Amino acid sequence: MSADEGIQGLNHPTYYNNRELSWLAFNERVLEEAKDTTTPLLEQLKFLAIFSSNLDEFFMVRVAGLKDQVKAGYNKPENKAGLTPKLQLKEIALINHGLVKSQYETYQAIKPKLVNEGIEITEVDALTDDQIQELEHYFEVEIFPVLTPMAVDAYRPFPKLLNKSINLAVVLEDQIDVNDQSEKTAIVQVPSVIPRFVEVTSSSSAQFILLEDVISHFVEKLFKGYRAKTITEFRITRNADMTIHEEGARDLLREIEKELKKRKWGAAVRLEVRKGKFDDNIVRFLLSVLEIHENDLYITDGPLDLSYLFDFYKEIGDEKEELVYQQFIPQPLRDIKSGEDLFDAALDRDIFLHHPYESFEPVVEFLADAAKDPDVLAIKQTLYRVSGDSPVIKALKEAAENGKQVTVLVELKARFDEENNVQWARELEKAGCHVIYGMTYLKTHSKITLVVRKKENTIERFVHLGTGNYNDQTAKIYTDMGLITTNIEFGIDATNFFNYLSGYTEKPDYYHISMAPFDLRNDFLQKIDEEILFQKEHGNGHIVAKMNSLTDKQIIKKLYKASQANVKVDLIVRGICCLRPGIEGVSDNIRVISIVGRFLEHSRIFYFHHNGEEKVYLSSADLMTRNMVKRVELLFPVYDRHIKLRLIEILRLFLNDNVKAREQNAEGKYHYVKREGDASFVDSQLTLFEWAYQVLDDEE
Repeated sequence: MSADEGIQGLNHPTYYNNRELSWLAFNERVLEEAKDTTTPLLEQLKFLAIFSSNLDEFFMVRVAGLKDQVKAGYNKPENKAGLTPKLQLKEIALINHGLVKSQYETYQAIKPKLVNEGIEITEVDALTDDQIQELEHYFEVEIFPVLTPMAVDAYRPFPKLLNKSINLAVVLEDQIDVNDQSEKTAIVQVPSVIPRFVEVTSSSSAQFILLEDVISHFVEKLFKGYRAKTITEFRITRNADMTIHEEGARDLLREIEKELKKRKWGAAVRLEVRKGKFDDNIVRFLLSVLEIHENDLYITDGPLDLSYLFDFYKEIGDEKEELVYQQFIPQPLRDIKSGEDLFDAALDRDIFLHHPYESFEPVVEFLADAAKDPDVLAIKQTLYRVSGDSPVIKALKEAAENGKQVTVLVELKARFDEENNVQWARELEKAGCHVIYGMTYLKTHSKITLVVRKKENTIERFVHLGTGNYNDQTAKIYTDMGLITTNIEFGIDATNFFNYLSGYTEKPDYYHISMAPFDLRNDFLQKIDEEILFQKEHGNGHIVAKMNSLTDKQIIKKLYKASQANVKVDLIVRGICCLRPGIEGVSDNIRVISIVGRFLEHSRIFYFHHNGEEKVYLSSADLMTRNMVKRVELLFPVYDRHIKLRLIEILRLFLNDNVKAREQNAEGKYHYVKREGDASFVDSQLTLFEWAYQVLDDEE
């Protein structure tokens, strides 16, 4: 085969996984955690909720986008696996119906186990007369005043129903006029402002009734003189992707606020109804009026929208600690001595942070102390997602109020956090911060903070670079890494980066960091090429890359070429992976594993053996095309020997995981990693917490 034929051969569709189908495979791995009987019972419910929440977003964005392409007449195959939008939608429907069926089978299998633990999610018909009387009182006092029945007839058209809302379609018969044989239809929206589950008094167990079941039971109280002939429980998912016209937007905040209002009313892309609780005629009517294809009708064998189990988990988990994961407390940073000031420590050495195994609190303290320190002149930071009551925002506002020069890039286009970020942007501006909104047509996804301090007539620059958001809440459940350094050249890089974002200047030349959308992809390709060269010269080429998703075709093809050159490639990809390993002559030197466990793997680590020099990098970016060309991202090297060795040790641990790791085969299918013989169990996440506790024990 000639060189040209070989290059062309790497484009073959069978060498790639379709992005959307690969994502469904990831969500199936989430579902496996709910099925895993070693997962604590309430945690199984939480994984069912995660599965549902994930699927909602998938429909609102990915399925909605494919449907838009079909409507526009676009029928070209995507450039990797070669599937047209129509074919993708067909495959998605086929796989998803199976997954949803499996999800509800899992839910039904868990319910009896909950009963054994004194927890029961039941139906109104199963209650005693006293309990029904109690429920009726609750309905009349708490629920009835909030409900708004909406008739559907010639004068009152089918209402615009909120995205993801649960509704009841009630078919009514006139009980007063016996000659009136016509049926009337009304819609009752289940209010989201009332808790989804209602506890009723019980001496034997904790019993709960779902809100929609309570409303259904007493719904005739809303329609005096009518009898409810049928009640259909249904839920609509809508297109929630936003189209932001940045070129013509004079004020990006207003443009986004305008689009946020539209999101609630986008085109319907999925209809869910509950098995045994729907009217065939009503379902046909809903499919017609909402213009939904039958492939996008999902009949669930249980409650609609299992994401309610998040709240159920929180409420019950506080009382049933034995049914949730053992609680681990994030430990102090290994790189900070007890009682040592973080700023003093950073002047002495680079500091590594690993959340949630180590506390996120030092990041908050880093900003809070800078806000109070009279010697600090300026704070600059990028924000992509923050928590609802963010201590990071509080510190930035306090810094501005204390007269510091505070510059914050708030990414207004962070999907499904746009509303929060608009609010934070306005609050920061009111406090005196200089707020910028990023760059036209690009999302600023990088995680970087620069603190400038003048001490004894010397300017000191403290830089924090991270793989994850400045969010104190998600830092408890997302695994992420960060680096605090006072390296002078890193400080110059950070200064130039912020000046580039906030002003008019050509892209700077950086000492150490690599930036998307300009250099990051090419730098990756070059590093892979170097590893190929070292393999040819020394036979020791090795690449290890950990990320959330891998979709970029240029990088995938380069990894295939590395495999063909006998470079060993280990990929740890939690979610979407369009690369297929194990294909003879193409990717037989590539291994792909995915770790799905109690924490969401979010850190991005890249290792290149480099003929023994062992280069290690951390990044805010996944190896996805969007990260390469549509986002502002940062890749940064780790130079400190101890931190580098620690990262290599962590990567080795991930690669040895045989509890939560799944391996992809040459057909793109995943299976649990086989534990060889009497090999010990290796759960990488649990081991990392044990390491964190071990360091604390050693210090004591």
